Amino acid sequence: MSVIINTSVFSNFAAVKRLDLLRLVFGQLYLSEQVFEEIQIGLLQGYTFYDNLAEQIFPFSETGWLHLTALNSTEEFKLFGQLLLTLHSGEASCLSIAYHRQWAFLTDDKAARQASQARQVPVTGTLGVLLSLVKHQKLSLPEGDAVLQQMIRKNYYSPVTSLRQILNDHE
Repeated sequence: MSVIINTSVFSNFAAVKRLDLLRLVFGQLYLSEQVFEEIQIGLLQGYTFYDNLAEQIFPFSETGWLHLTALNSTEEFKLFGQLLLTLHSGEASCLSIAYHRQWAFLTDDKAARQASQARQVPVTGTLGVLLSLVKHQKLSLPEGDAVLQQMIRKNYYSPVTSLRQILNDHE
């Protein structure tokens, strides 16, 4: 299943220089044009962890594992417009694309997660990705917790301070 990522999850991994973990879990991810625009605005605002991102994005780089995609049907544009009443453009575009293409959606935004669940779009976020890495033994629990702590220091609001607090609930 293809997966589209919102700015919130992307930023959490970029801020701690661990985009490699997203690539390890998903192989390739999709970014909507609106999320790409939010990232470009972040660069202009001084978020240097977005530097050199173009070399990881297809079509800017032939070897890019992040694939830029756009709303491309009347139905996607209609749902996007409806979702803009309650979501930001990045979340609205990702959810519209995920819904119409039957993709999964990565977001930490509560309203976007609720809207995804209401539409039966598979959704997870930063903690879900970290849990997946630990459960599939790509990171040890202490390594996963170390990444989580780095994210928290970079202003990620996490409802837990250790993956152990939620690991048993997901087994």
